[in-house]
Amino acid sequence: MRNKHCLFLTVALGGLLLASCGKKTDVLSNQAGSSNEGLKLGVLLPLTGDLSAIGQNLPVAAKLAVNQVNACGGVNGHPVAIFSEDDGTDPSVGASAMTKLTEINNVDGVIGSFASSVSGAAVDIAVRNKVMMVSPGSTSPVFTQRAKKGELKGYWARTAPPDTYQAAALAFLAHKKGFKRVSTVVINNDYGVGFEQAFVKAFEKLGGTVINKNKPVRYDPKAATLDSEAAASLAGKPDAVMAAVYEDTGSLLLQAAYKQGLSKGVPFLLTDGVYSQEFTKKLGTTPDKKSIIAGSFGTVPGAHGKALAQFTQLWKQKTHKEVTAYVPQTWDATVLLMLSAQSGKNNSGDALKSHIREVSGDSAGQPVSDPCLGLKLLKEGKKIKYQGASGDLAIDPYGDVVGSYDVWQVQDNGKLKIVDNVTPNP
Repeated sequence: MRNKHCLFLTVALGGLLLASCGKKTDVLSNQAGSSNEGLKLGVLLPLTGDLSAIGQNLPVAAKLAVNQVNACGGVNGHPVAIFSEDDGTDPSVGASAMTKLTEINNVDGVIGSFASSVSGAAVDIAVRNKVMMVSPGSTSPVFTQRAKKGELKGYWARTAPPDTYQAAALAFLAHKKGFKRVSTVVINNDYGVGFEQAFVKAFEKLGGTVINKNKPVRYDPKAATLDSEAAASLAGKPDAVMAAVYEDTGSLLLQAAYKQGLSKGVPFLLTDGVYSQEFTKKLGTTPDKKSIIAGSFGTVPGAHGKALAQFTQLWKQKTHKEVTAYVPQTWDATVLLMLSAQSGKNNSGDALKSHIREVSGDSAGQPVSDPCLGLKLLKEGKKIKYQGASGDLAIDPYGDVVGSYDVWQVQDNGKLKIVDNVTPNP
């Protein structure tokens, strides 16, 4: 069913309704954005695949930001065009989609991707084509490492903090809950392995023991069954299990642990990859109608920016939905790209990469949360400091931001409830 999802977006300037279905979507663009003079933005996000439950709302946030900016005059005197591709949470699909965006649509910047594995496959294509890439959710530490080596050449940034911070936050949460002996199980990709390594380091620093440190459990992203991995992750009677997983495969893992009777009394420490109500619905309930992982905790990058209230009001007015995870980060990624182009008075990828830090939270400019006000000030030759919906977004030289994390807990009825906030100290 997920591969049959359709995304319908109304094109504001042309009144044209476009629909796209399946793994690779058609171009979604403003009619007025067809001019070669205007800024062209690509969207590379998962509408299908393992992260589709989170990904469905993200392109809508990007489109909403573009529509708002076009309504107040666009960027550098022209409307912004937007082109959207579904990466299917698949690195090979994502690489093909990025090639289309950069070499056929000739975009200047890309919002995406979400999965670190997809961004890892796409970023070299972006760098080769001198296209600025801003991810709202690829949190693997690999990108920081590659940026420090100079491999990304400045064409990379993200509005969600790297997992060195989230892993530290989750390790602190485990320590706070009194867990001494913890095991790990992760999806075997850049996201999962990077998170695992950062978590082990942070948890040991707090005096904890990762009992399977020398024999980590890492599962195939395309696995159809995960019985042996579930058993391995719970071997040795851990106090808790840290699971850095995605929705579809993560549900297989946790269902296997429950059915084998292995997870009785052992809570799971979960991550942003499964912060979705669809995830707990998919897991199912016990005979007494409780979620099979009731009581388990997780972390997700928080959104506590100065623009959050204003953005939430706009989002609800336009979509009639609640703001879900990573929607604020997607809005901010899109706005930052547009502000960067206006700051540089040029729409090229080089201009975007050269000016993104100039307009982000570390600059000495006038604080602004409204994209249209930011564009107005930039057109007047003034400096700005964008303070977004997700946070102040002080992008460092490696494209990273620091953030705080909301702690969520699975209630008996399967609902997810924010119960705390953790600021990491990696």
